[in-house]
Amino acid sequence: MQFNLIGPFEITTDDGRDLAPGAPRIRQLLALMALQPREPLSTGALVQELWGDDPPPSALKIVHTHVSQARRLLADEAVTSPARDLLLTRAPGYLLQINDDEVDVMSFEGFVKRAQWEFADGTPGRAADFLTRALGLWRGPVLGDVAAGPALAGWSARVEELRIRALELHVEVENHFGRHRELLPELRTLVNDYPLHEWFHGQLISALHRSGRRGEALEAYGNLYRLLKSELGLAPSPDVRRLQTEILNATGDDLTPVPRRGPAPARPGLPPPRLPAPV
Repeated sequence: MQFNLIGPFEITTDDGRDLAPGAPRIRQLLALMALQPREPLSTGALVQELWGDDPPPSALKIVHTHVSQARRLLADEAVTSPARDLLLTRAPGYLLQINDDEVDVMSFEGFVKRAQWEFADGTPGRAADFLTRALGLWRGPVLGDVAAGPALAGWSARVEELRIRALELHVEVENHFGRHRELLPELRTLVNDYPLHEWFHGQLISALHRSGRRGEALEAYGNLYRLLKSELGLAPSPDVRRLQTEILNATGDDLTPVPRRGPAPARPGLPPPRLPAPV
């Protein structure tokens, strides 16, 4: 069984079926509880998620009804073994009795943290493996078809930010192995998807130069310069301006250093982050 929150909300049953609850508020409640597995959520928190600061007079009754409907859905669709209770009543509200590795967001976070630790510990190959597993879970925007109240909106922003860090780390790992030319298609996609993320632009400029495409590297710098000026009224950072100067002054045999944000150094004796058990 798996609760899939990255992309459209789905529940993969034990026998491999994909279940997409149709009622918007049931999706919203199940998503919020899945993001805090085994932790009771108060009825007040659920009311706040569904209606914000303007709940109807019957809000508590409606929440109880939605929870009953969700519980019936999970049972009728045989999401898991009948002997296993998933949606439990626990003061001050309700909880989903599921494991971290049964929620794709939790698995994603665990893989990214493990990749960061492996890269900082000097094992980039293992970091690459965990990044592949993490990014392979990405099916689209987090909670793509779920109405987001304040709590879910905060979760979505957090996971999207974690994805950006995973993409940055993927670029750093590929740079470590000297795969500058192979990175070019991905970097072009990244600067298109995150046009104001200057670090991705810097990586594209550097990868083009390292691939012997000096003119395209300077063109990419010009694109960044115009974008920052028009959108933010800013010039590129000193690191990127320094990179432009190095490209202009480079000879054919030069390899320009890549401006990069290195990983935090590993702390002596620090154990690796706990990784979700295989599904």
